[in-house]
Amino acid sequence: MQIFKVGGAVRDRLLGKPVTDIDWVVVGATTEEMLAQGYRPVGADFPVFLHPKSGEEYALARTERKSGRGYGGFTFHASPEVTLEEDLIRRDLTINAMAEDDQQNLTDPYHGQRDLDARILRHVSPAFAEDPLRVLRVARFAARYAELGFTVAPETLELMRQLSESGELEALTAERSWKEISRALMEDQPQVFIQVLRDCGALKVLMPEVDALFGVPQPEAHHPEIDTGVHTLSVLEQSALHKQPLTVRWACLLHDLGKGLTPEEEWPRHIAHEHTGLKLIKAVNERFKAPKDCQELALLVGKYHTHGHRALELKASTLLELLQSFDVYRRPQRFEEFIVACEMDARGRKGLEQRSYPQADYLRGAAKVAREVAVQPLLEKGFKGPELGEALKRERLKALKAYKDAASA
Repeated sequence: MQIFKVGGAVRDRLLGKPVTDIDWVVVGATTEEMLAQGYRPVGADFPVFLHPKSGEEYALARTERKSGRGYGGFTFHASPEVTLEEDLIRRDLTINAMAEDDQQNLTDPYHGQRDLDARILRHVSPAFAEDPLRVLRVARFAARYAELGFTVAPETLELMRQLSESGELEALTAERSWKEISRALMEDQPQVFIQVLRDCGALKVLMPEVDALFGVPQPEAHHPEIDTGVHTLSVLEQSALHKQPLTVRWACLLHDLGKGLTPEEEWPRHIAHEHTGLKLIKAVNERFKAPKDCQELALLVGKYHTHGHRALELKASTLLELLQSFDVYRRPQRFEEFIVACEMDARGRKGLEQRSYPQADYLRGAAKVAREVAVQPLLEKGFKGPELGEALKRERLKALKAYKDAASA
């Protein structure tokens, strides 16, 4: 029995990056031998065991063969005869197909270290094209390592293109797709993930609503970058630069989908794109079964982001409606995420990345004023039920009018 550290732990050590998760492969062992040594089985599809002390996962070396559509369409074979090289060849990228023994002696049959040095993401074997999830994984690695200068090898991009055109991407489950998308959006350069998906034709399959934004012009006065797709990538980039959470990044990606529906004869204007885009945002949310908080914020940002930009001009009554829509009294954090999504939208424009956004503090102040209107005096006046709600609304409106007057004085 031989035990090797494989995959990401080896890759990240060689890159000088922190190693978090460690994968282990056991060569030359049987299930019975693993159990006899106290390992606990956890794998339903193939033999994976938990170490009796550390709890880390140890997998028997295995081969795999395509047997159906999608990510799960494989049969696995694990036995003591499977070599380390046979186990490594089934992996996606050469930089993930290296192994180390306990002395840090490197086993690198597919030249992963060479590709690390050359900053290339390259597939290990033609079997890469058997797993559609790898299209998303490679795009995610491109986003993760873009800052180090990594690019996707042309021949790998071509295989990804073939996969995108094959219909295999449609076989991915919403859960598997969302896991990769959400992880990619939280990388340092999530816009690279979207760009790589577009380069290989996968974006058109997975998110045609986002793909449709490229080539759609906007007024140059507000959008020096002009192209709506380019703007969307820039907004996503800003959300990562400012360390925003997943909810905000997801909303940033989807906020302008309505512009993809604008008839060409109306370009570069996009009247009411906030409302036309809601059905598209809802469709993307449902397609990937995004978490509820991501879905809600994306819809609210899509509907109200232009309100955010025009905050200083809004009538007090409109401002109150906006605050009510977000339920700022019980869910203040959601409104804060809306504000920062609007700010990312404002900054995601060519040459305007450093612009100030006074709307943010103005909206925060408005929310604070509305929340501070006390209920108790109204109760003491005898208001209750629906009448209490209306009285509270009137007091909040009065407070917002005073706030607006003071801000513009």
